[in-house]
Amino acid sequence: QVQVVESGGGLVQPGGSLRLSCVLSGSIWSIHVMGWFRQAPGKERELVASITRGDGSTNYADSVKGRFTISRDNAKNTVSLQMNNLKAEDTAVYYCNAHASSYGLTYWGKGTLVTVSS
Repeated sequence: QVQVVESGGGLVQPGGSLRLSCVLSGSIWSIHVMGWFRQAPGKERELVASITRGDGSTNYADSVKGRFTISRDNAKNTVSLQMNNLKAEDTAVYYCNAHASSYGLTYWGKGTLVTVSS
């Protein structure tokens, strides 16, 4: 089992920045890739960014490329999402995700709300 806990959401004005953090605990050794997803009201959950726990390879949704940066700290078992130049359309509940590829298991946090509004 892996526990996933997000933090860092809040209200920010358009053009502002916010940093989300996620702490993993439990069977971390089984995790291959970690990511951030988001779900806006009335929309499906979508991948924002992902990063492999091993070599740190990253992947981003086109809508956030150049504005968001995902990073991980394996020593602290954390994964972060730095969000810059935020737009109203970035408003959503953001979920941290950890995937154990070898076991076909995916773990989710409870989510943290990001609201971009003036």
